[in-house]
Formats: sequence, C-alpha cells, structure tokens
Amino acid sequence: MDYLGVRIPTIIKDTVAVRCDACLEVIQGTPWRLNILDVVAAETPASWAGHAAINPGPFEFHRDASHVRAWMRERGYLFCRKGEVREIMRPIPLPAGEEGSPRYGLCDGIHRDDHELIPA
Repeated sequence: MDYLGVRIPTIIKDTVAVRCDACLEVIQGTPWRLNILDVVAAETPASWAGHAAINPGPFEFHRDASHVRAWMRERGYLFCRKGEVREIMRPIPLPAGEEGSPRYGLCDGIHRDDHELIPA
C-alpha cells in the first residue's frame, strides 16, 4: 500500500467491518440503514441514569427487506402490514407481554388508518 508516496508493506488491505445486523454477514458496498424514531419527544433532556425504551439505531442491513424483517422477528417487534420497510420506522407501543416487558410494533407511518400488526 502507498500512502502519500510512502510504501507501507505491512498493510495488505483494509478491514471490512460493516456487517448486517440480521445475518451478521459482511455487507459489500453501501449498507441499507434503518432508524427508529423516538416513541415520544421529551420536553426535557433524558437523565444519564435512565435509558431509552428502544434503541433508535441506525441499524445496517443488506438491501433485501427480509433481513430487516428477520431482525424485527428476533427482537420480538411486530410489523404493520399496511406499511413497508423504510429508512425511518415509527414505534407503536403495545401492552406488555406475558413476561411484563414492553412490546413494540414498527410502521413506516405513511398510512392514516389503524395499524394492522403482524409478526415480522
């Protein structure tokens, strides 16, 4: 490898570190990113002692939507069948599950009628 005209023989090639959050395989080229909006915009800054209810991302995937759906399924998120997998998804808070942990559905928020949540 040459850097600014200086030959550096110890560097063979750059490390590829971008991996799909669903299948954990290396992503060649530009990854497809997904962000989750905040559940509710806070009026005051969040406390350092607390933590967010849901990680907003960004999450990186292969360009196939099945990777995103597999990632949602693994985390227990439901998917709104009236929407599509898009770059920005909106969380839908749901009643707690049997184990008492909070549950969420994800929707692109494009439609204006009621959500129809299904397993991802």
